[in-house]
Amino acid sequence: MSEVIRKHYESLYELHGRDHNALQYSSGSSQFKRFEILLDMFDSATSIADVGCGLGDLLPVVRKRFNDIIYYGYDFVDSFLDDANRRFASDQNAIFTKLDITQDKITTPADYVVLSGMLNNAMPDNQYFTEVVLNKMWSSCKYGIAFNSLSTYVDYYDTGLYYQNPLALFDYCKNNFSKYVTLRHDYDIKDNSIPFEFTIYVYKK
Repeated sequence: MSEVIRKHYESLYELHGRDHNALQYSSGSSQFKRFEILLDMFDSATSIADVGCGLGDLLPVVRKRFNDIIYYGYDFVDSFLDDANRRFASDQNAIFTKLDITQDKITTPADYVVLSGMLNNAMPDNQYFTEVVLNKMWSSCKYGIAFNSLSTYVDYYDTGLYYQNPLALFDYCKNNFSKYVTLRHDYDIKDNSIPFEFTIYVYKK
């Protein structure tokens, strides 16, 4: 991962602390809406991996839905991981690990591997980065992956963010991973707005 991106998030954490703003979410409600959509992919599991886990905010949602399944949280921002480890120190089935997704392998398989928001920062080669991340997620899952991204079907572009063509990414997943792919572009994150992002589920079967 880019050192620029890492320092960017370290600075956001220093400024905001344990808050959705440290993760570039516009609100806590929009953050949790994204989590709910990701977890709608499956009804049961024994383990889940959260790539780009940030402060571990997905974990309480996982606990509410799936009780004490094993949760693996991966990130490369030390401040995020330190905070998550302090916050969830009593959760024996939650394991937070430092991981640079572009350099390191995910060595522990999980039933499902999910990602929220990590594909959204503009960088020199977003397409390459996206493909590397998705391939590593796919190789470490037992049953499937779920991820979200900003869509090119929008009425406003932020130059610091990256927008993906959902049809092209759907096609990539169909041609490289599985014939069992679901594209969701039917949900609103904010009130009085159009669906400006999408979620893709890719199943092994």
